[in-house]
Amino acid sequence: MNSNQVQIFDTTLRDGEQVPGCKLNTNQKLVIAEKLDFLGVDIIEAGFPVSSPGDFKSVTEISKLIKNATVCGLTRAVKNDIQVAADALKYAKRPRIHTGIGTSESHIKYKFNSSKEAIIERAIAAVSYAKTFVEDVEFYAEDAGRTDNEFLARVCEAVIKAGATVLNIPDTTGYCLPEEYGAKIKYLKENVTGIDKVILSCHCHNDLGLATANSIAGAMNGARQIECTINGIGERAGNTSLEEVVMILKQHPYLNLNTNINAKLLTEMSHLVSDSMGMMVQPNKAIVGANAFAHSSGIHQDGVIKNRETYEIINPADVGINESLIILTARSGRAAIAYRAKNIGYELTKLELDKVYPKFLDFADKKKEVIDADIHQIMKLTGVLKQIYA
Repeated sequence: MNSNQVQIFDTTLRDGEQVPGCKLNTNQKLVIAEKLDFLGVDIIEAGFPVSSPGDFKSVTEISKLIKNATVCGLTRAVKNDIQVAADALKYAKRPRIHTGIGTSESHIKYKFNSSKEAIIERAIAAVSYAKTFVEDVEFYAEDAGRTDNEFLARVCEAVIKAGATVLNIPDTTGYCLPEEYGAKIKYLKENVTGIDKVILSCHCHNDLGLATANSIAGAMNGARQIECTINGIGERAGNTSLEEVVMILKQHPYLNLNTNINAKLLTEMSHLVSDSMGMMVQPNKAIVGANAFAHSSGIHQDGVIKNRETYEIINPADVGINESLIILTARSGRAAIAYRAKNIGYELTKLELDKVYPKFLDFADKKKEVIDADIHQIMKLTGVLKQIYA
């Protein structure tokens, strides 16, 4: 793999589907999986095969369908989980088993009632067993974000010796600050024997709104896989947003990091997942939200009309959106009403605009948004009836 290539591991169909009310059937998962493959994701985490017959079937059918991406199945550090995942992945061209165990003090003490040494033994056993089925084995150290770095390094070194090819360092509770998470990745890069033989992966949750920032910090410090979901969906406050990390790397070329994602398909992909899961994307969501390229402030509108780059760092076309939106509200200025009027056929002179604008403000003060039908009515009321084209 190119040392500057960041692999995109999409877990929309596993971690994303864990959102209450977002359950998908197998056919829906197949449609999304095929689109993810076409989008250019490197790994599709298709599900947790042992969790239910439906999940097993979905992982099996996705394994048969996918032509390019690696297909991954999640397991616990339990032999039966791993056996079932291997069975579900047997048709995959590039199968991966994703196994692991909690490593933080909290997980060891309260979740497993165990010891650090016993956890390491279980981690080694899980990776070793998974390795008997597939060559590509990813190990997750659950709650790595709150795990002592020295112990985490011991775990990582042990599973590398057992045959792990990818080390997932999850900030499971979304607790880390970016500099802390980046420093954790850096520590592992510098202190784990054999780390150069594996890919370090970021899996960050958004409990404090830092999932994307933490993932980028991880990549800047040597991680070369980011685990994420379309629209940032996932447990609790969600996961790292695929569209955000892809566009951050794209818009900051000095980072010298890139992905295989076809960014022009991001908006279409976002809509597909939103519609399939019945989970609305918040309007102010970065990159794919309805307002991501919409402008209602007069100052902003004037700038964008003169030159898009005054208030937009991304060309909407780069993420599959036709154009920026100039939304007419009470905060809009003359430039915006002239622009929108021209779009529907009215080339206003300065005198006509001076006549139209007060009437526009009357409308705008009574409505959340002035639409094209309102503009036609305003022109009629002010006597500006001549359209240059229809």
